[in-house]
Amino acid sequence: MNLPKLLLCALLGFAASVNAVTAAESEAQTDQASANQKLLADLHYRDGDFALGSAHATVHVRRGFHYLDAADGRKVLEGLWGNPPDDSVLGLLVPDDIDLLGEHSWVVVLTYADDGHVADEDATSIDYDKMLKEMQADTLAANGEREKAGYQKVQLIGWAAPPRYDASSRKLHWAKELAFGDSAEHTLNYDIRVLGRAGYLSMNAVANVSDLELVQAGMGQVMAMTEFDEGERYADFNSSTDKVAGYGLAALVGGAIAAKTGLFAKLLVMLLAAKKLVILGLIALAAWLKRFFGRKAD
Repeated sequence: MNLPKLLLCALLGFAASVNAVTAAESEAQTDQASANQKLLADLHYRDGDFALGSAHATVHVRRGFHYLDAADGRKVLEGLWGNPPDDSVLGLLVPDDIDLLGEHSWVVVLTYADDGHVADEDATSIDYDKMLKEMQADTLAANGEREKAGYQKVQLIGWAAPPRYDASSRKLHWAKELAFGDSAEHTLNYDIRVLGRAGYLSMNAVANVSDLELVQAGMGQVMAMTEFDEGERYADFNSSTDKVAGYGLAALVGGAIAAKTGLFAKLLVMLLAAKKLVILGLIALAAWLKRFFGRKAD
């Protein structure tokens, strides 16, 4: 066999292998799409009032949202969107007009931290502009370690909605705008914390920052849907017997508590459009802890 024939055979073999790979990828994509559709069909959306287990709280699901319990919520977060297993998830609030596989999909993740009673005496004295600059510096400083670990660089662009605290309902909410790698689409991280007698309920949503108006309106509805049960509310705190968290509202916004619970590492920075998890390295949070508490953080 002469050289041209050898070359032709090689090219034909290469083309066949490429076709085989393409066919395998297409089959895998079809199988994944089928699995996703089956997962969605098996979800049990609920409406009404539901107890949030260990949180000693109740969520009142009203028009505009549906509730998925912990098991179904984890199916979405882990099975559909590829997050690591997390048994702290109490459930999800899902807007009733979104496609969970769509580019503009978002949900509200419900979790609870039982660290103790969070004092709110610092509510009127926190300098959130100063805090933002410190958080931005710490986030940038941690990018080297993030890249070593195989994750994208992260930039905290700023507040998408500055922190606000409602002293009457004991609810704190804020939103951050984040940039991951070279992505032109920035990520919105919207947080609500509901303070209770022995801890706080966390409600977190992640979406594209272009959907801020939509998410902000939805989170306004969500904020009114949750409350602690009788005897577990903020006003029920007994300083003689109850555990105290040892931190205030500034730590909740700054991220120290998220680092402790692993919430940043597991849930907060999902890029919903890409349906993949991006981990915010905890070094930036540790640096913020050191600055906030004035000592070395583990």
